[in-house]
Amino acid sequence: MSHDPSLRPRDHFTPRRGWLNDPNGLVLHDGEYHLFFQHLPDSLVHGPMSWGHAVSEDLLDWTELPVALAATDTEHVWSGSVVHDAADTSGLGGDGAGPLVALWTAFEPVGGMQRQSVSWSVDRGRTWTSYAANPVLDIGSTAFRDPKVLRDGNEDGAGWLMVLVLSEERRVETYRSPDLLHWEHASSFGPTGSVEGIWECPDLLRVPVEGLDETAVVMLVSVQEGAPAGGSGMQYWVGELDGADFRPTQDARWMDHGADFYAAVSYADAPEPLVQGWMSNWRYADLVPAATHRGAMTLARTLALRPRDGELALVQRPVVRHSPVVHELRDEPLAGTRVLPVAARTCRVVLEVEPGDADRVGVHVRTGTGTGHRTTVWVEPGSGTVGLDRRASGETGFHEAFAAVHTAPLVRGDGPVRLEVVVDESSVEVFVGGGEVALTDLAFPDPGDDGLAVFAEGGTALVRHLVVHA
Repeated sequence: MSHDPSLRPRDHFTPRRGWLNDPNGLVLHDGEYHLFFQHLPDSLVHGPMSWGHAVSEDLLDWTELPVALAATDTEHVWSGSVVHDAADTSGLGGDGAGPLVALWTAFEPVGGMQRQSVSWSVDRGRTWTSYAANPVLDIGSTAFRDPKVLRDGNEDGAGWLMVLVLSEERRVETYRSPDLLHWEHASSFGPTGSVEGIWECPDLLRVPVEGLDETAVVMLVSVQEGAPAGGSGMQYWVGELDGADFRPTQDARWMDHGADFYAAVSYADAPEPLVQGWMSNWRYADLVPAATHRGAMTLARTLALRPRDGELALVQRPVVRHSPVVHELRDEPLAGTRVLPVAARTCRVVLEVEPGDADRVGVHVRTGTGTGHRTTVWVEPGSGTVGLDRRASGETGFHEAFAAVHTAPLVRGDGPVRLEVVVDESSVEVFVGGGEVALTDLAFPDPGDDGLAVFAEGGTALVRHLVVHA
C-alpha cells in the first residue's frame, strides 16, 4: 500500500480542490476568522492566482466559501491583507459602515509589473468590489509585493501602516496612509539577516513578554532559500517601532526549524498575536503527493516572547482541538522502545521526560507494521539538539530534499524536556520547551501506518508524564 494523496487532514485547512499556497487577508471579524489564500481551483500546480476564502469560529473547523478575488487574463491576485476599516476612513462603506478592505498585489502576467490594489466588502467578506482608481501604489517594479496592513500606532491612533517587500533587494518598505487609499513612503528595513533567497510576506506585530507587563515589536519575513532545513523558511527580528521605523534590538532568528513552515502572517483584530502559515516548501511544493488538492495550512499559533539569556525568544503555541486522552503514563522508567497501545493516524502527544543517562530519547509516530515507516522526534541532551526525522516516513522519493533530518538547538530549563507533537494525516508539528522551538514537516505514510512508540537509546530515561490525545 502507498500513501493515499486524497486523504485530507483532520485539523489543517485544505481547499476542496486545486492548489493552495500563502495565507492572505487573515482577520477576525464579527466572530469569524477569515482565511483567504493563494488559490488555483482547476490545477494542482501554481499558476494564475486568485484569493480562495474560508471562515471558522475556532480555527479548526473551516467552511470554504466561493473564490473572493478572482484572477483575470490580465491581472493575477497575489498575496495581501484585509483590515476592518471600522471608522470608514476609506469612505468605501457608503452608508458610513466600516467595510472590510483588502490590499493585494496585482500581478501583470505580461511585463511582470507588481502594483498594490484595493477591494472592499460590506457583507462580511462574502462579495468584493474593486476600487475604481486601482492601483493605489505603483513604483514601477516587478518585485514589489505582499502588503500587510496594520493600524498606525501614532499618538492619535488614526491611520494605517503597510509593510511590503522589494523582494529581490531583500528589503521591507513601510508606508503610511490616513485612508487606505493614499500612501506615502515612511521607512525601509534591510537587507539583513538571511539574504540568500528573495524576501516575501512581511508582517509587523506587537507581542507580549511572558511574566512582564511589557510588549515588543516583532518583524516577520519569509525567505525562499537559505532556511536551516533547506529551501523556504521564516526569520524574525525583535525590536522597537519608532513611528513607522522598525529598529531591531536583536539579530535575526529562525521561526521554525522544519522544512514546511512559510508565509505565516497574523490575524488582524485577534485578541492576542495569532499567526498561520503555509505548510510546504518551494523546493518541492508542486511535487508532493496529490489527487484532488495540493497544499495545506499549518495550525494557527499564538505568539509570546520569553526572556532568555538577556534577549527575547519567540514562543509559539498551537491552537489544538480539545480531544479525549486515550493513553497516559506517569513516572515510568524507559529503556529501549516501548510500543504504546494506541492506533492513531491523527493525535497529539505531550511528553515530559528526564533524559537521565540516555543518549537519545523521543517519540516514533505513524509507525507501520511491515512497512518500516515511522517519523521520529528525538532529543539528544549530549549534543543539545532536538530533531525531526522523516527519512523513513513513507513516500519520500518525489524530491531529493524530502528524505531528511531537521534539527534545532535544544532549549532546557530546570525540569524535564517537554515535547508536544501534533500529528495529522500528512504532517507533524513539534513544539519544544513550551513552544520556544518549533519544527514543522510534511510526511506521507501509508494509511495503515498508525502506530506510536516512545524510546530511549543508550541508557535509561524517566517519563515524568506522557499524554496521548486522540
